[in-house]
Amino acid sequence: MMAPAQRLSGMQRQVLSLYRGFLRAARSKNFPERCRIEQIVSTEFRKNAKSVDKKDFTYIEYLLRRGNRQLELLKTSATVGLSVIEVR
Repeated sequence: MMAPAQRLSGMQRQVLSLYRGFLRAARSKNFPERCRIEQIVSTEFRKNAKSVDKKDFTYIEYLLRRGNRQLELLKTSATVGLSVIEVR
């Protein structure tokens, strides 16, 4: 018997929606770039899931705003790819 599905908070739904949006936008790019975008998005979301405090709502909201801006850029036909800059 399966356990009942846990209800997601509003912020969790926003994060999941953003992730799905990136994957949908990646489908509009050529195949090699699509694979690269999917890899970058997966890595970044997993990294943030492990490193960001779940109760730091201000920082999570900042990441959501930043992600939504990046997604809007990725959706444009002029954008051909995605890259990551590591700041330490």
